[in-house]
Amino acid sequence: MQRLSMRKIREALRLRSDGLSGRQVAQSLSLGRATVSEYFRRCDVAGLSWPLPDNLSDADLELRLFPHQAGASARSIPQPDWAYVHAELRRKAVTLALLWEEYRGVHRDGYSRYCELYTRWEGKLSPVMRQRHPAGERLFVDYAGHTVDVACPETGEIRTAQIFVAALGASNYTYVEATWTQSLPDWISSHVRAFSFFGGVPAQVVPDNLKAAVIKACFYDPAINRTYGDMAAHYDTAVVPARPRKPKDKAKVEGAVLLAERWILARMRNQTFFSLDELNAAIRPLRDQLNDKVTRHLGTSRRALFEQLDKPALKPLPHEPYVYAEWKQRRAGIDYHIDVDRHYYSVPHQLIKQALWVRITARTVEVFHKGQRVAAHQRTSGNRQHSTIRDHMPANHRFRAGWSPEVIRARAARIGPNVATFVEMLMQKRRHPEQAYRSCLGVLKLARGFGNARLNAACKRALEINAYSYTSLHSILKNGLDRQRREQTTDGPAITHPNIRGADYFH
Repeated sequence: MQRLSMRKIREALRLRSDGLSGRQVAQSLSLGRATVSEYFRRCDVAGLSWPLPDNLSDADLELRLFPHQAGASARSIPQPDWAYVHAELRRKAVTLALLWEEYRGVHRDGYSRYCELYTRWEGKLSPVMRQRHPAGERLFVDYAGHTVDVACPETGEIRTAQIFVAALGASNYTYVEATWTQSLPDWISSHVRAFSFFGGVPAQVVPDNLKAAVIKACFYDPAINRTYGDMAAHYDTAVVPARPRKPKDKAKVEGAVLLAERWILARMRNQTFFSLDELNAAIRPLRDQLNDKVTRHLGTSRRALFEQLDKPALKPLPHEPYVYAEWKQRRAGIDYHIDVDRHYYSVPHQLIKQALWVRITARTVEVFHKGQRVAAHQRTSGNRQHSTIRDHMPANHRFRAGWSPEVIRARAARIGPNVATFVEMLMQKRRHPEQAYRSCLGVLKLARGFGNARLNAACKRALEINAYSYTSLHSILKNGLDRQRREQTTDGPAITHPNIRGADYFH
């Protein structure tokens, strides 16, 4: 074994004393897990633990870990290349006995000893081969590949329901429910109901890399959806996604999904459901049967194991369930407002052009800058209106040097008189002129694409039909209505024809 520097050995001992596992220490120090395990074993044999004595030099530490064995044979039998053996066993018709015969042709060693050494080496491979699941530590979550059809009782239209599955690592206690989609709101709601079903919260939640959970799938540093992370923080748990293309990382839920498909979905294959509630009502008793079923290899049921192992180790539920909140990133405009679902909410004017995080619930809109809440509004429907807090406005209503109602009026007048009148009407129809700045700047920008003359003509037409919005003005220009002559309305009949008798015919 290649010897590590004593500095790395000291660092490994320190990390282990902080509660990190052997795998985490190996990842932190960029070492093999088997190497770290071997050094920990040597430290334990030598009676060394962190903190090490101050007077223990690197030379003394190395001597303690690698003592000279008196009388040891100068000629030792080399160990087989176990990595080569492991790779060869994956080839067709290659057996461990065959490889031992090849090895014995060079080095004399017994077959049983050879197999024992290989088994010991194999046990030090990636833990996905042999996973331990301490009680209450992990909850594995995923969706089943199969869906269930739900028919509309009025129209007969078929809609597919998704099947959410969650399984605890230690007991395999399983939760199953149907939702309409795999979207973020349904994903979060399923977690909330699963935690309520278990009556507690595990230390970790292990999802697959679906979009509702992971924004960016990465082997080393996955990016968790912020709403999902917000829910995890509310329940004081951690989201640890399975590694991409590593299904054995979530073998528990893969097995639970298979059982749900066999013991629940397969039994309902001949039933017709007319609502999601009806489908979930049919799932519940079958789910209870699955959890109460005594397994042959353990001799007990999942429910019994849950009561014995997982339930006492789960964290308590919070006082209130998580309220779904969606996070979006927005940038404050020059009018110190942000656009959320076609409505504008004010932020402190000092945050103009700053990137902000917005937390959106059914009733509130909260704005955060660098982790601090800087604004809170009651949520309003998307009506292109403004919700402005006066304290967010600058004292002189100037939100940026060079921009003011006077400057906007002057720029509009240089394009044309109708443009000046149009932007003036936009500002008059707002409670605060600043609320119209965004629309006014959009109007002035239209001159770049359509020219001053067309913009002036379009503003005239918009004023005539009382269409005081940027959207209406842009539609007039886009459809060329500014070039069309409006017909004057008259009091005469709209259509003249010999077959039309008119009002005088009846007198």
